[in-house]
Amino acid sequence: MPHQSRSALLTRAERSASSTGTWPPLPRARTRLSLSRSNNKPPRPNRSRDGERHRGHAQRFAAWVARNRRLTVALLLCVAAGIAVHQLTPPPELSVSVLVAARDLPAGTSLTESDFTTVAVPPGLAVDGALRSVSELVGRQLASPLGKRQIPMESNLLGPGLLTGAPLGTAAVPLRMADPSSIQLLSPGQLVTVVLTSAGSNDESGQSQVLAGPVPVLWTSAQGGKAGEWLGTSDTEGLVVVGADPQQAEKLAGASTQGKLFFVLVSP
Repeated sequence: MPHQSRSALLTRAERSASSTGTWPPLPRARTRLSLSRSNNKPPRPNRSRDGERHRGHAQRFAAWVARNRRLTVALLLCVAAGIAVHQLTPPPELSVSVLVAARDLPAGTSLTESDFTTVAVPPGLAVDGALRSVSELVGRQLASPLGKRQIPMESNLLGPGLLTGAPLGTAAVPLRMADPSSIQLLSPGQLVTVVLTSAGSNDESGQSQVLAGPVPVLWTSAQGGKAGEWLGTSDTEGLVVVGADPQQAEKLAGASTQGKLFFVLVSP
């Protein structure tokens, strides 16, 4: 029997089946099904349908804007006003916290934590050398009055702070004046000339000599200060503390044992 191709066999089978009126297309159907399965690919996106959907959203939004025209205008005005306020509002200034007196504090006050509070000030107003911690102040005494909201400095306090800013070698010298009531005329920063008057042998006044001057007053007992913590004595009546250079300090030390001390006010 001569060799026949598959297509020729199929054609022959179709002719024989047509004569009998039956045709089982199972093999061809299975072949087409297997081909359709082998060529199964994901459906391509329908770009035209997506475009129609977006156009529909845009149309609905345009219709909403048309129906709510006043509301839309009001919203746009609010946004514009907010942008304008934001552009015109200056940026907040930087600030630092400083320690200030909570109330007027007289000289000689023994300081407590409640005497101070903190306030915010621009950096340019923060004074160099200002005390920033309450712990540095509690228990110490003021050498000069401190006004409300005034920044405390080391120079306002009894102790080594009296010489803050003084030239190198300056000494704080305590003097006991012959006339304690005259100290009422003095205040820290006042310039004075210290005069020693020695008594004569017959209770006559001796000659007076200038010991030092002008020297600045650093502290006086008339302001209510108690200098016992740093002078080593509780008897402060008539005491004045002045700032003196080494030569002046040498003359002033122990001068009260040589006679009576007085002061003369000096104009700055």
